[in-house]
Amino acid sequence: MSTLPLSLFVPFILLAASALFLRRPGRRPGRLPAFAEAAALAGMSLALAGLVQFLFVGSQGPVAVGLLSFRLDAISLTLALLVSFVGWVVVRYARRYLDGEGREGAFHGLALAAVAAVLVLVQAGSLPVLVAGFVATGLLLRQLLLFYPDRAEARRAATKFTRVWGAGDVALVLAGALLWQAYGSLDIAMLNAASAQAFPAAAQGAVVLVVLAAALKTAAFPLHGWLTEVMEAPTPVSALLHAGIINSGGVLLITLSGLVQQSPGAMAALVMLGGLTALFGGVVMLTQSAVKTALAWSTVAQMGFMLLQCGLGLWALALLHIAAHSLYKAHAFLASGNAVRAVNAIRKPGPVAVPGLGAVARSFALALALYTSVAMAFTLAVGEKSPQALALGAMLIFGVSYLIAQGLADAAPGALTRRTVRASLAAALAYFGFQVVANAVWGPSLPAAPVPGPLEWALIVLAVLSFGVVAVAQALFPLWAHHPSTAGLRVHLANGLYLNAMFDRMTGGFRASTRT
Repeated sequence: MSTLPLSLFVPFILLAASALFLRRPGRRPGRLPAFAEAAALAGMSLALAGLVQFLFVGSQGPVAVGLLSFRLDAISLTLALLVSFVGWVVVRYARRYLDGEGREGAFHGLALAAVAAVLVLVQAGSLPVLVAGFVATGLLLRQLLLFYPDRAEARRAATKFTRVWGAGDVALVLAGALLWQAYGSLDIAMLNAASAQAFPAAAQGAVVLVVLAAALKTAAFPLHGWLTEVMEAPTPVSALLHAGIINSGGVLLITLSGLVQQSPGAMAALVMLGGLTALFGGVVMLTQSAVKTALAWSTVAQMGFMLLQCGLGLWALALLHIAAHSLYKAHAFLASGNAVRAVNAIRKPGPVAVPGLGAVARSFALALALYTSVAMAFTLAVGEKSPQALALGAMLIFGVSYLIAQGLADAAPGALTRRTVRASLAAALAYFGFQVVANAVWGPSLPAAPVPGPLEWALIVLAVLSFGVVAVAQALFPLWAHHPSTAGLRVHLANGLYLNAMFDRMTGGFRASTRT
């Protein structure tokens, strides 16, 4: 008889702890916040023990707990550890941050329950359990967004979130109905395996709905507005979003990667939508003056990049992206206040070295030369890389090229030049190094990147050129930043090209914010 995975106990422990706050949802609920932190720490410890258990015992396939079906593999256990760790950090931080707030107890109870719901989601072994995890997560996050219910902006953000997230739930339920019609099963492992043998029309329609659900869950363009308005909730809520909530669309795609990859059209849609969202979010982020709003737009861009990775079939790298982004962005939100104070306390820097056209051209050539050299070295040492992986690395290195351009400017000191060149080399080494690790850890459980055909090659070239053009424009921006037309463009971009306002108008978001 197989041993029940330890990580499966974590949601039940957190739910039991959250129930204690039902009787004390108000200000300073005694020792319960300390108990919440202890429960979150215990959950993280069990998740870690579950991963260690898996390394020694190996995969046991789907595990049934009553009517619920869960899976035990390297992917689900990694995500469980990630979610429980971020949840513990947020609960610990909130003990002081929310001390004395009127709904302090309610936050701790809702946060523990939300982490429990996400843990069910990332370990789901069947579509009904997956949908239940999504629905529960949405209901709990709505309550967290309404932590300050008297704020009209918070009510508007919660209303938009509910509509977008709920639409994703509906799409996923419809996908499940089509998959049941196509294969007569809702078991995730069975669906991934069966799709490789047969892919009927019902399954194709289901994949379209799965991609739609993933886009809605990740706040992809143009329905990203609710994510940029979560600043009306406490900072711990923004950090908790990165415990598998805002990136749950990527988790959905990775969980059903064997099924999704059978549809070239769906993969192409992910590349185009993800690339557009990444570029749009990144450009708008540069125009934001408030640090938390800039971080929110950065998350929009990062989620788009994650969808792009999924569309390229780089599933292990997409999972690595989820883990890395969750950790650094949760930390960025929690540390944003200290960062602002630290910057304000130091002496303001002098003029920034502005690179000319020649410096920008040299920086991109140098960055690509370093990247090519590292790619060839890893190819000789580890093996041939897929065109998708090489293209993704080129997109990433464009960002480092911007730093090198600062170092190659005529007014830049030599130390800055050397530092930026080292940063480019380190980025290339890190990209291929982490890629090797990710493929070794999660690759056996995920499909390999497809061999690109004409459509895939066209999308790869388009994506690389698009990211390259935006990176060059960013590097040259200081040269034409003072032009009158640039000032107007900056205003439009700072407002997200008013797409959020248009969504409010279409859905009645402005009216929703006035209700009590």
